[in-house]
Amino acid sequence: MGEDDFAGVTAPEQFKALGHPMRHRLLFALGQGQATISQLATALGSNKGNIAHHLKVLAEAGLVRPASTRQVRGGTEQYYERASRGLSYDDAATTEVAFHALAAEIAAAEPDPFLMLRTLRLTPEHARQLTATLRDLAYRAEDAGDQPRYGLLLGLYQPAQAPPPDPVPSATPTGPPAAGEPPATTTAPNATTRRGTPGQPGNPPDTATPSRPATHPRRVKPQ
Repeated sequence: MGEDDFAGVTAPEQFKALGHPMRHRLLFALGQGQATISQLATALGSNKGNIAHHLKVLAEAGLVRPASTRQVRGGTEQYYERASRGLSYDDAATTEVAFHALAAEIAAAEPDPFLMLRTLRLTPEHARQLTATLRDLAYRAEDAGDQPRYGLLLGLYQPAQAPPPDPVPSATPTGPPAAGEPPATTTAPNATTRRGTPGQPGNPPDTATPSRPATHPRRVKPQ
């Protein structure tokens, strides 16, 4: 399987069809091969009416198509298959729904699935080499015949970088000066200090010395 086997999702009805996790899970299941509505309902733990509805939406969007048929008791059973080996899309909404479907797949998987998300620092050259290795693994067509199938989740991405925080303005110290430092002086705006003649504008106020009360000699009236 190569990149040419992936169909791009471009039409509005395709994006709408991929807006439900169950339809992604149906595409996952059909990736194992053709299947009938009854087989898909059993595999996904749903009812046939629900599966038939979602298959119809996918078929109208051109994402699945009818395949072969087989005769069963009471009628003909229709098989369905994917219209392409894989899909290619890069919009955030469809990717989010696909990961919801993937979470449901892993929750219903056999015991002890291996899943790890980690970060590591890479040079640009190492990132390119690792991407090439993952692409080669994703497009590898090797299949072990009738052996059990496994899901393989591959990915390499660079997380969004958070913007740097705003610088914190330095505050003027308000505490007592350190040892050996002169005390800070604060001058009021437009204040002037000068010496001059008391009583003039801009000069310090006059200082008055309190006067002693006047004393008068007492007259003594002769007896």
